[in-house]
Amino acid sequence: MLVGFEHIGTTTGDMDASIAFYCDLLGLKLRLRKKNDTAEVAFLDAGGGMLEIVAPNGGAGRFRDVPMSEAGMRHLTLAYDNVDAVVEMLDAKGVEIVERPRNAHNTEMVQRVAFIRDPDGILVELVERTPGR
Repeated sequence: MLVGFEHIGTTTGDMDASIAFYCDLLGLKLRLRKKNDTAEVAFLDAGGGMLEIVAPNGGAGRFRDVPMSEAGMRHLTLAYDNVDAVVEMLDAKGVEIVERPRNAHNTEMVQRVAFIRDPDGILVELVERTPGR
C-alpha cells in the first residue's frame, strides 16, 4: 500500500548554495546533512515530500534541460499561497526567472505558475493550487 511521496533526488555542484537557495529563499527545511567517502548529501523537507541533494566530491556540471523528445525529469514543482509575491522576492535576490507568473493551463490542478532556475540550472516550477486541492 502506498504511504506517500518520499523524495526526489538531485545533484549539485555547490551544496551550500543549494541549501541557501532551497531553504533560505524557498522555505524548505534542512532535515539531514552529512558526508561520506564519495559525496555530501542533504535532505530538505518540502512539506509533502523531501528533496535529496547530493554533492559528489568531484563536483557536478550545470543541469541540462531534458528535451520533450527524451524521457526524464523536466522540473521540480513547489506550491505557494502567492506565486507573484515569491517571484517578486526571488527577482530582487537575483534569482534567474525563466517565466514570470501567469495563469495556468491546467486550472483543474493549479491556478498560477512561474518558472525559475536553481543555482545549478535546475528548472523549478512555482504554483498556486486551485482552491479545494
